[in-house]
Amino acid sequence: MSEVRPEVPCPFCSRAAPKALRARDTNQPGISSDEVFDYYRCGACGLWFLSPVPADLEDRYPQEYYALPARPQFETGMDAEVYKLNLLRPHQPTGSLLEIGPACGFFAGAAKRAGYDVSVIEMNAACCRYMREEVGIQVHESSDIVGTLRSLPKFDVIALWHVIEHLPDPWEVLRGAADRLNDGGVLVFATPSPDAIQFRLLRSLWTHLDAPRHVFLLPMQQMVSFVRGLGLQVQEATCLDEGSLYWNKFGWEQSVRHLSTQRQRTLSRVGRLAAAIAGPFDRIEGAGAAYTIFATKGRMPPVSTIEGGTD
Repeated sequence: MSEVRPEVPCPFCSRAAPKALRARDTNQPGISSDEVFDYYRCGACGLWFLSPVPADLEDRYPQEYYALPARPQFETGMDAEVYKLNLLRPHQPTGSLLEIGPACGFFAGAAKRAGYDVSVIEMNAACCRYMREEVGIQVHESSDIVGTLRSLPKFDVIALWHVIEHLPDPWEVLRGAADRLNDGGVLVFATPSPDAIQFRLLRSLWTHLDAPRHVFLLPMQQMVSFVRGLGLQVQEATCLDEGSLYWNKFGWEQSVRHLSTQRQRTLSRVGRLAAAIAGPFDRIEGAGAAYTIFATKGRMPPVSTIEGGTD
């Protein structure tokens, strides 16, 4: 007889979802030791989700998540974020911008330098202090994103770069963000894709699974439909932007290193080779390691909409 897999309700559509994967914290094994984390996949909507979520999830983040760089390193970090501004400008070249989950503020700083009127919502006290004192950014220090959004004025841009997969309720946060957009304003977010070729092949070794910090892996098609349901027009939904292409390479190189704690130099070379061989397949739209969605409030027609799917 085949084993009956336990099921739990899908947090998005409430359908029964079976356990699909068991994973260890391969990215930060020193933090979570030998714990095993269970991920479920909803066959109805394609969502992958962690259950149960550790009660001490905030303690599972390494110090480098909130590293505070010296000013020369901060300038370098801002320079690395310019590609995001290049993606944003065709949709909203100026105006007020709110970033949710900026960490130490590389993108927020780059946007401020480019002329946007920037503020952020961040929960880490050290990062908040750094952005206020060193970068001169208006900071809303809070772990209650939705409540903070309700207290703020409307914005021309709200950005979440690889944040929603960490949140206990990403849909409520996106709903709150959509409500805080000016007419013609832009919502942009990026996140790992469960439809990635890498995930299909590497499974629990996939570095972008990042158990247990990534509570969700959200299919691009699901998020496109959800954003449209908020009354926004999807301008772009793609795995082929510069940031997503970088995560393709990073995904192969880092995941292969999880095969063993030994011979890391050799595994790094194997990872680079795997990235080179798999590159053309990763570049198939919808198959990349991550995707980015741009959506506007009350603006027609879309610039381009590229939708991925789930199976």
